[in-house]
Amino acid sequence: MHIKRAAPRRLKVGVSLYVRKGGQSLWENGIFQNCLFLVMLLRLVPSVEQVFIVMGGDGSEEDARRVVADVAVPVLTLQDAAKRLDLMIEMSAQLDREWVVDFRARGGKIVSMRVGNDYVIDVERMTFDLPNALLISGAPYHEVWTLPQYEHSCAPYYSSAMRVPVRIVPHIWSPLVLDRAIGRDAQTQASFGYLPGRRRWRAGIFEPNICMVKTSPIPMLCCESAHRLNPEVLEHVWVYSTLKQKEHAGFANFSASLDIVKHGIATFEGRFPFHQMMARCVDVVVAHQWENAQNYLYYEALYGGYPLLHNSHLVGGCGYRYRDFDCEEGGLVLLRAFVAHDANLAGYRDAARVFLRTLAPDHAPNVEAYSAAIDALFLAGGRSCAA
Repeated sequence: MHIKRAAPRRLKVGVSLYVRKGGQSLWENGIFQNCLFLVMLLRLVPSVEQVFIVMGGDGSEEDARRVVADVAVPVLTLQDAAKRLDLMIEMSAQLDREWVVDFRARGGKIVSMRVGNDYVIDVERMTFDLPNALLISGAPYHEVWTLPQYEHSCAPYYSSAMRVPVRIVPHIWSPLVLDRAIGRDAQTQASFGYLPGRRRWRAGIFEPNICMVKTSPIPMLCCESAHRLNPEVLEHVWVYSTLKQKEHAGFANFSASLDIVKHGIATFEGRFPFHQMMARCVDVVVAHQWENAQNYLYYEALYGGYPLLHNSHLVGGCGYRYRDFDCEEGGLVLLRAFVAHDANLAGYRDAARVFLRTLAPDHAPNVEAYSAAIDALFLAGGRSCAA
């Protein structure tokens, strides 16, 4: 008879973070913040004694500590991690196959946590001859963990291509990083948060335009549709992260065809920290995603009480939702939000607060889900490296 052993206690767990030389910001992409939120959660898991950030990339330990200063988590090199950890969670920095093989041989457990739409990213890079970013390294992971937003598009891809079990774990978020960034900026600190009463709204489109899961054209068409129906609603449309795109002939022709461009209310900008632009320039966030329905940007907008126009089914019914790629419906929803938001602001904020609480690293169901995932890795036996 097979008898399951209890999961070991006092586990030492690492989360990989890509650290490069020089300046690196938590606002460059969501994965850096996700690493910190995961550390915050793992500290609450009963079987975990200590959590570390494990450095990948060419940065120094000083660079790494600067990136994670808001959580003050200890930092390990990959060499030290190989000797000290019981569980390694590959996240921001991909690990060499040889490192993974050696770590497993010592009795360590290894998980690859995937928090981007890797199927789309990989296919784009293979199809359009972009620089290689393939995740199929042949590393012998024990499991892949990914998020509810990727259960449809990526989970089967991971399972088949990486030949490993896939587990869906909760998406987590905390306002900690946002609050501290706002607190370091006196101008933002005084003005972050939706202010009712404006005669016309300034729209912000923040899609990064790095791959096809989050791009600007649908939000631009939502604003275009609203503007055609009622040109008195939008004062300005800021289309961020488009300095490169606006030089592309196809994007330039598309943009030039829109009334919001012909009438001089849309401009194309670089990429800036979300909280700064919201505090200074933007009243409503207009967003679109394809198979990427859980976004920190959405949570930050809801946290500030800002109207969020989106097509996500995974934000707890918050914000103002249009369907799929239906930009004409998006325009109608935007006009309805303009009429209703100020009058319903208190209820909007309350609904957002309730939803955001379900994402917290210390929300009991989130801790329980990750705790169960960790325990399951060790239940089949195997010795703790720290034992």
